[in-house]
Amino acid sequence: MQFINNLLLDTGLDPRLVEYLSVVIKILLIGLFCFIANLISKKIVIRIITRIVTNSKVKWGQIVLDRKVFRKLSHFVPALIIYSFSSTFPTHQSSIEKFAIAYTIIVGLVFIQSLLNAFNDIYQTFEISKVKPVKGYVQVVSIVIMTLGFISVISTLIGKSPLILLSGIGALSAVLMLVFKDSLLGLVAGIQLTANDMVRVGDWIEMPKYGADGDVIDISLNTVMVQNFDKTITMIPSYALISDSFINWRGMQKSGGRRIKRSLYIDTSSITFCTEEMMEKFVQVHYLSDYIIQKEMEIAEYNAKNAFDRNNPVNGRALTNIGVFRDYINNYLKNHPKINQNMTLMVRQLGHSEYGLPLEIYAFTNDVQWAAYESVQSDIFDHLFAVAQEFGLRVFQNPSGADLRNMVEETSNQAWIGQRSY
Repeated sequence: MQFINNLLLDTGLDPRLVEYLSVVIKILLIGLFCFIANLISKKIVIRIITRIVTNSKVKWGQIVLDRKVFRKLSHFVPALIIYSFSSTFPTHQSSIEKFAIAYTIIVGLVFIQSLLNAFNDIYQTFEISKVKPVKGYVQVVSIVIMTLGFISVISTLIGKSPLILLSGIGALSAVLMLVFKDSLLGLVAGIQLTANDMVRVGDWIEMPKYGADGDVIDISLNTVMVQNFDKTITMIPSYALISDSFINWRGMQKSGGRRIKRSLYIDTSSITFCTEEMMEKFVQVHYLSDYIIQKEMEIAEYNAKNAFDRNNPVNGRALTNIGVFRDYINNYLKNHPKINQNMTLMVRQLGHSEYGLPLEIYAFTNDVQWAAYESVQSDIFDHLFAVAQEFGLRVFQNPSGADLRNMVEETSNQAWIGQRSY
């Protein structure tokens, strides 16, 4: 660099002007060296590394490239050049070295951050990441490294030991705990969620308090991201999954069966004893023939043994249309190809209400997919609604406007006929 001073002095310029010009030229030359070195490292070295990684066919190599880990390393070159030429400016050498070291630390922090993100992306390519996510831990490590790096940059610039700053931070620990409250709560919650296997990426969870009903797509230090079935995104604080209750449907999905728990409301005025004509009709039904024959023999034997007078239907035992219908539903479900026969299956009566007698179907489909489940459930109840009248039963329904209008018209017609007769 002394060569530049001598060259300018040989031109006959004022020594004071030469001093300023030499400084400007030195800065421009150092800047040009940094630009060329950075350009070479990015355009040549990084391209060579990229080609090597791409040709190696390592499945996580592309992830490292996408995170631009190697590109971050190229920023070390200008910092090293500036540090090497700091002696060119003796008066400001110390300050230049400090800024160069601080810049090197910052570049190192950016590189480590990219490396941690790449590690998390690589880890997520393995199946275990859905069971044991590490994103929260990676974020904690990142926070610790960034904090230490920030302290190192400050201590370098002021020329003091990092221990002095650390001792000051110790006094501010209460403030730091307040600032990083959510992160600390999230860390503890993340450890508990992972240790207890409470939630995984891909789980269907339901948390009405936060309006969440969908699949978990990400678990981070502070939040759990849920994509609802309407494609909206809900962010739930990690610690909320520990402090509040939520439903995880993973057990249902793994069991191979999804529950149907739904009732038919039977109009009680349509419930009656079975007549001979009804029995002859029921015995021809495929799912009822064995049941009817067995029950008729059992009831006839019981009534004969106890000498009941069957001229009065109240005496002794007799089949009812609701009982036969209940057994028909049970046999129908047992022979349904979409019902899981290894899980609970029953048809039961619930407490009578103003809506009639609830006849509840409790069974499990053998397909847990939502669309398939709804299709099976709809097919079953389509059939039951249609077949109920074959048993002399009516499904209860509150009167609609059309029903009321028909009643009024019928009453009016009867009144008109009565007047004509009179």
